[in-house]
Amino acid sequence: MLYRCEAEPREQQVLLASLHGREIACVRRLGAVEVPGRAALNIFVTGSEDTTACVLALSEGSRAAVPLARLSDHISSVRALALAGPVGPGDEGFGDEGLSALLFSAGGRAQIECYRLLCSRDPASESAVACQVIHVASHRLDEHWERKKNRHKLVKMDPETRYMSLSVVPGTSTEQLAMPWKFLAAACSDGSVRVFGLLEATQKLVLVAESFHHQRCVLKVEAFLHMRAGGERRHLLCSAATDGSIAFWDITGPIADAVSVALLTKPVFPALGTPLLTIMAHSCGVNSLHVHETPEGQYLVASGSDDGSIHLCLLEVALGRGEAMAGTCLRVLERVARPCAHAAHVTGIRVLRPDLLLSASVDQRLTLWRWGPDGLDALSTTFFHVPDLAELDCWEVAEAGRELQYYCVLCGQGLEMLHGTAPPKPPLPEAHQ
Repeated sequence: MLYRCEAEPREQQVLLASLHGREIACVRRLGAVEVPGRAALNIFVTGSEDTTACVLALSEGSRAAVPLARLSDHISSVRALALAGPVGPGDEGFGDEGLSALLFSAGGRAQIECYRLLCSRDPASESAVACQVIHVASHRLDEHWERKKNRHKLVKMDPETRYMSLSVVPGTSTEQLAMPWKFLAAACSDGSVRVFGLLEATQKLVLVAESFHHQRCVLKVEAFLHMRAGGERRHLLCSAATDGSIAFWDITGPIADAVSVALLTKPVFPALGTPLLTIMAHSCGVNSLHVHETPEGQYLVASGSDDGSIHLCLLEVALGRGEAMAGTCLRVLERVARPCAHAAHVTGIRVLRPDLLLSASVDQRLTLWRWGPDGLDALSTTFFHVPDLAELDCWEVAEAGRELQYYCVLCGQGLEMLHGTAPPKPPLPEAHQ
């Protein structure tokens, strides 16, 4: 960055006010709000080591980031965010002028907070957007342990446990029930994978199930939904740890138990059981993870590691046959690895489409890859200005008469938004045409 300053003495000036007092650890895009006469305003939520989360509006026109609300309920760093929703313009349940979503934030001291965010147009404000925040529920592991009747027989939960990653379980809306549930998966530093259930109507966030399968710090979780023939839903989860392993779980059973049993009066905490499949994807910690469903109903699992490598795995969900094999089975169809894809930790990865992959690293490079018969080939690399990259989030924008645009936001010691046009899909081989 280059700045110009006059030669005469002057007082120190702030070039750009900070969004947070310390580095930004996580970011999620809530959506965009259309404001007449202005470029669309992107609404983001950021979490920081300064123990706060911030809802902000970022304008592509003015390139200014304006804080809309600051959430200060955490007593330690905010390391992970997850959104249930959002509900956008034209969707049932909200007007044509804003967004509504559930926000989960988590981090140090084994603390999770849940909020309802309502963002709408406000021409009178500086940002032209107003944000209403409603606190819904909170959860602390030590408080949960204190409420256990047989706690003297158990090892006390570590109050210093950190939540490293969150993922909302998709497709769990239970419209047939009077009080619908939302479910949240969490990666924990004490070696566990935990699933929580939220009953928004009663403002209760409860622990549904957990597993200590990994036996070491779990860095990432990613939940996804598989629809079987006939409309049957299977809720699947993948978790990644510091040893480079990725485990895949079927969490349909614990979710069904939580819905069928009144957890508020009769708590049950079943174990997650054993994983359906475990693969060793990397030689050390997995710091980025993403699951993308292909048009064929298969799942592309992309991961990035501390050693700078990228791993890609194509999975197929199969049905077990017979009583002994009843349930969900996962088959690995294809695997590809790219060692030394980056010169430092790969802390952000996204599958844009089955043949395109985006990765970002602490080496401050954002690389677009194409997955083809010969493996992963780098198409382009862009250098960004955010040091110590912690995470990225991506989305696409389709406008009439224009090519599909891919956007991404990166966070670390700062925040940066980039966008570009994806290259055309390669032609199919003659044998597949």
